[in-house]
Amino acid sequence: MRYLIYEQIRANLSIGKPVEQWLPPKVHPNYVELRTLTINKERDSSYTTSYIEYFDDGNDNFTDIYAFTFRNPDEPEVSNNFDSIDEALQFALGNYNATPDKFVNAGMLQDEYKDYLKTKDK
Repeated sequence: MRYLIYEQIRANLSIGKPVEQWLPPKVHPNYVELRTLTINKERDSSYTTSYIEYFDDGNDNFTDIYAFTFRNPDEPEVSNNFDSIDEALQFALGNYNATPDKFVNAGMLQDEYKDYLKTKDK
């Protein structure tokens, strides 16, 4: 099972394991903007959301989204810090339209990108 249920999200974050989410791409006239969201537990036990936009540099043979070009290389991520897991999750859901049932373990975004490639030109 790729997607985490709410209890797994909370458990992962509680022990310091990040969770991530693939957000729907934005299609512009000259490029496609890929968007991801990560929630991490910090050393001070706060929680950070990190929103990143990438250019779609990939293809069937290159799916490592973490190696794609940042859309804004001077400020590649937008981060916000929260005191609790619930605050971070509510922010992610409200501000980035994240979906509560689409979070994955860190490192699984490549699989989300592969799924996107299957539907990209349809």
